[in-house]
Amino acid sequence: MTDRPASLTPPPAGYADWLAELKARIHSAQQRAVLAVNRELVLLYWQIGRDILERQDREGWGAKVIDRLAHDLRTAFPNMKGFSPRNLKYMRAFAQAWPNAEFVQAVLAQLPWYHQLALLDKLADPEQRRWYAAQAIAHNWSRNVLVMQIETQAHARAGQAITNFDARLPAPLSDLARESLKDPYRFDFLGLTDAAQEREVEQALVRHVTRFLLELGAGFAFVGRQVLLDVGGDEFFIDLLFYHLKLRCYVVIELKAGKFKPEHLGQLGFYSPPWTGRSRTSTTTPPSACC
Repeated sequence: MTDRPASLTPPPAGYADWLAELKARIHSAQQRAVLAVNRELVLLYWQIGRDILERQDREGWGAKVIDRLAHDLRTAFPNMKGFSPRNLKYMRAFAQAWPNAEFVQAVLAQLPWYHQLALLDKLADPEQRRWYAAQAIAHNWSRNVLVMQIETQAHARAGQAITNFDARLPAPLSDLARESLKDPYRFDFLGLTDAAQEREVEQALVRHVTRFLLELGAGFAFVGRQVLLDVGGDEFFIDLLFYHLKLRCYVVIELKAGKFKPEHLGQLGFYSPPWTGRSRTSTTTPPSACC
């Protein structure tokens, strides 16, 4: 009689839960290991870049020393990537852009090297670099998402949307809510023309809900479209309804063709009167700002 394969052996009671817990621990350990390796690599690159800067300044060494250094390092470490002349020049630029060692250790070491290159290549202003670095860490942006946010100038749009937060939320929460929204939002991926009607915009946003949520920012959860409100027998429909996980409140988006008008804000205010029994926040997103 042959032994049955281990995969066909009936597991004891509680084994499945224990296995799931072990898998979670292993995944967590792997992630910590990757982060630790990345941290050490970024710090090493910063130190190499700083040394190149200091020695070129002190000894008067020219640019050719980088080519020689690249050759010697690749000879000494043939199995290690990252010592090309181009990457060594990036290390020098990295150290020059971020001279504060404490900031590099505490903040930038949390980002992969290719994120660092995107910040160097795409941005010249130190404060903008700091802002995007902080946002990439806070929202766990991939490099492609980071580049997209930079190219669409997310820093200039953050916290600029027209809202009724001041009237509906206490001051600390209204400030947080305001910073969670942008103006304008960029929805070029919809492929619509300027003449698109409200319902066309709504349908396109729902079809591309993943990219829509990415543009909105962290914390938004899609609840539904054309959400029904029954008030004293009268029916009203919310174009798009979201829930914000950090703010713990609803965000109502009403789509209007054309430019913003004061009465649009009044319509949004209707969604948060006393009869609702719960706090709601509101913002408008006119198609002219998102198509």
